[in-house]
Amino acid sequence: MSSQNPAPPHLDDDQIERLSELLEQRAVPFKGFNLEALDGFLSALVVSPEPVAQAEWEPVVWGGKPPRWDDGTEAAQVRQLLAGHWNMASARVRHDGDTLPDHLAPLMWLPEDPELTGEEALHEDELDVGQDWALGFFTAVSLREDAWDRWLDDNDWIEEIFDHLDRLASGEAINPDDPTAPATPVGYQERLAIVSSLPGMLADLNAHRVDALTPRTPIQRDAVPGRNEACPCGSGKKYKKCCGAN
Repeated sequence: MSSQNPAPPHLDDDQIERLSELLEQRAVPFKGFNLEALDGFLSALVVSPEPVAQAEWEPVVWGGKPPRWDDGTEAAQVRQLLAGHWNMASARVRHDGDTLPDHLAPLMWLPEDPELTGEEALHEDELDVGQDWALGFFTAVSLREDAWDRWLDDNDWIEEIFDHLDRLASGEAINPDDPTAPATPVGYQERLAIVSSLPGMLADLNAHRVDALTPRTPIQRDAVPGRNEACPCGSGKKYKKCCGAN
């Protein structure tokens, strides 16, 4: 991308609408992502325990391979929109739920009035809040599954996050005390509670990622002489017969 057209730090409403349109036209019909799934996908990539190059992840967005764009202008626009969405996801994970600006909130569909009844009642599938977002997240996890598994093995709190996201994705909650028991459906209010906690989950995962990448300063220890070497105290005795005997 040229310096004259830098990627935006986040997407504004018009850019979000344009990206959504492109995805619906060029990705969804080919089993690629809609906007919500892309948001979950990029959110997982920016907190991933191992980096994933755009050349690897972008084809997944479009259902296997990027489309042939109408011209260079359209292709450049798509690159800019994806870069802006990436920047948006990267900035989001540096905030928790209390400090997250509105323009960095997760992009997902919410029904305007889930309490409608009678002829205007919402269908059950319209209440699957967060499902596409979670499915996008887990698709990104699958690109570095072994690395995520190592995090999960060492950190119970990450497993709890994945359990919440699995509830969004599957619509079911497994009884941890009896995994063989029938799963219970996840209701709309529980979905909303999980969605509202997403920024905090992402912030925790990002903090863990940064901590894992932070070089550790080794503890400097004084060199210990060999047992048969002269004792450094100046006694003239061997170390094992002097200070090393303590």
